[in-house]
Amino acid sequence: MFRFAKKIGIDLGTTSIIVYVDGKGVVSREPSVVAMDTESGKILAIGREAKEMLGRTPGSITAIRPMKDGVIADYDIVENMLRYYIRRICGRWEFFHPLVMICIPTGGTSVEKRAVINAGIRAGAKRVFLIEEPKAAAIGANLDITKAEGCMIVDIGGGTTDIAVLSLGDIVTGESLRIAGNKMDEAIMRYVRKQYNVILGEISAELIKQKIGYAVSPPQNEEMEISGRDLITGLPKRIKITASEICDVLSEPLSFIISGIKSVLEKTPPELAADIINRRIVLTGGGSMLKNFDLLVEKETGIPAILAEDPISCVAIGTGKALKSIKRL
Repeated sequence: MFRFAKKIGIDLGTTSIIVYVDGKGVVSREPSVVAMDTESGKILAIGREAKEMLGRTPGSITAIRPMKDGVIADYDIVENMLRYYIRRICGRWEFFHPLVMICIPTGGTSVEKRAVINAGIRAGAKRVFLIEEPKAAAIGANLDITKAEGCMIVDIGGGTTDIAVLSLGDIVTGESLRIAGNKMDEAIMRYVRKQYNVILGEISAELIKQKIGYAVSPPQNEEMEISGRDLITGLPKRIKITASEICDVLSEPLSFIISGIKSVLEKTPPELAADIINRRIVLTGGGSMLKNFDLLVEKETGIPAILAEDPISCVAIGTGKALKSIKRL
């Protein structure tokens, strides 16, 4: 029944949408941003082109993120976004509509799950299957989750942080936090506004996090010059900010993530906890690439942590690989 249909795995994230095609690997990695004409409601751009418009659009154009905290915030726009990527990959089909697997955060409600399935079907998929993010991330990180051994995954995306312990192919205990990369960016924006009276945009805050953001032990002499709008004069202004400042700013959102990791570990059966010590905590997602985050996890939990290979694409890769076991699933 599924023999000739193209199999597509989609990481439908808050900040980016990553598409994996069976036999080809990751074929698309674009921001989850859509630019629209506010008067006609027409979509003008999707993905990278739309993200470049964030904070730079005239009154008649708005650039929005249709996903919020890992769930659909604007159903119609998500549907159009999915249709755009599926059509771009598959072209126009006549007989065999693609099979699509989409990841969702741990503990998603039935309403949220149904919204994702309906959006995929209306976008042109023959069937839509769902997989929880930590399970997809573990598969994408090449962890064998089918054995009777515990492995722990921490997936930090843009809108959610998914933490789970897996064994025998399923989640034993897990938690999904609405604190992730976007909250780190917001913390940086608030600090710069309060400390320097300068307003930053999302893109600038994200760049600061990537360039001089550290979870622990920042270099004392590392700094970065940034530009924003002076809150008092309204004019453009340049300031210098240090890695130590950003480390202090990020400590609050990171503390919630560490608390979530500890909470999941506390609920983990002793036998699986012993396995995790031997197999280490595996970090995936763009947020886990924050410098020295693995050191922070090890410092706070006493368990070694390791960054997965290609952490940004792990969920999409795992989602695509799971399609190979589509009949069993």
